[in-house]
Amino acid sequence: MHPNALLDLATELLRQALKLDQPADMVVSNFFKHHRELGQRERHALAETTYAVLRQRLLWAHLAQSGSGALERRLAILAWQGTDGQLRGGMGPHEQKWLAEVREIDQATLPEKLRHNLPDWLANPLKAELGEDFWPLVAAISGQAPLDLRVNTQKAKREDVIAELKEAGIEAVATPYSPWGLRIQGKPALQKLPLFIRGDVEVQDEGSQLLAALVAPKRGEMVVDFCAGAGGKTLALGALMRNTGRLYAFDVSGYRLEGLKPRLARSGLSNVYPAQIAHERDDRIKRLTGKIDRVLVDAPCSGLGTLRRNPDLKWRQSPKAIEELTVKQTAILDSAARLVKPGGRLVYATCSLLKRENEDIALAFAAAHPDFEPLPAAAALASAQVERTDELDRDGMLRLWPQRHATDGFFAAAWQRKS
Repeated sequence: MHPNALLDLATELLRQALKLDQPADMVVSNFFKHHRELGQRERHALAETTYAVLRQRLLWAHLAQSGSGALERRLAILAWQGTDGQLRGGMGPHEQKWLAEVREIDQATLPEKLRHNLPDWLANPLKAELGEDFWPLVAAISGQAPLDLRVNTQKAKREDVIAELKEAGIEAVATPYSPWGLRIQGKPALQKLPLFIRGDVEVQDEGSQLLAALVAPKRGEMVVDFCAGAGGKTLALGALMRNTGRLYAFDVSGYRLEGLKPRLARSGLSNVYPAQIAHERDDRIKRLTGKIDRVLVDAPCSGLGTLRRNPDLKWRQSPKAIEELTVKQTAILDSAARLVKPGGRLVYATCSLLKRENEDIALAFAAAHPDFEPLPAAAALASAQVERTDELDRDGMLRLWPQRHATDGFFAAAWQRKS
């Protein structure tokens, strides 16, 4: 494809993505469906340029003011993630001169807001909480996330999977905390590999694996994944239960639960019971009141812990949306707590960076439910063979940060219901 045509396509893709009316990964995927002529390298250049613009939108928009022509084209040129040859071949002489001038600007001298590229409502609470660690967080969420896998212990051993990946030319290392995790740099195509098709591995961030470890279900127990979604944590829980007992995967979205079906078939698990519910007070849930050994509430949240993968979320979320989410989180946690039997365990989790969705919800729940006793995260994780648990525990709760733990941002609090 001629470089100029590629730059035109990047301009068009950015125009669609910057409307911010649907998730960026969906916009990119739909765009490629309409442009099947694109090769792997061209797709990579277009997708990564789009994500680069979304990561540092304020910076690029500021620098783009000096150029001419369509704004989205200027943004694509500034944030280009393909080869230099692709970019040079697509630009006119004026654009080349302009780009050279912009590249001379020392970005370290720009205002803070153009360096952190976060809206004020998000930057301010993170600065207050993190202090000097704020800028390392900015660096971490401005980069790309590695690819984490969870080895399905029902089917395979971690060292065997590492060896098989190596044979396929893929370098994988054991994750530092999760005993079942592997980390791969870059984005190799795993879907066609026999070990993926067999269900020996699932794609799952190490942080998400640690949430399953905190629930720590045992053989033969009754367990509920209250907001199962596409079921990444459900599958991890089912493997920990050694395919025994009953594991209910509830979600209000039938569409998301459909996504669990092919993964469930690959996993070889037969102890999982997916069920769509109307809301958190559904009759199906009432029937299980006080009967469940362990309940995981991976609550609907802002998703701001996943900014490395979904940079558009910082522009698509708002303080009003966060407020609505905290009301929902409180209601869901209250309802899920009713299922837990005396002596049972309850875990509340999010993939958010914000205290409002995390500690504030957990502490309010604890104050309103004296019959639930907090379980220190470090001890609970250590008993599930998780490594270096003291690095993961803050005030008895699990708190994961991209800049400290190289995972997505996660939070979890665990309680035991008093007998």
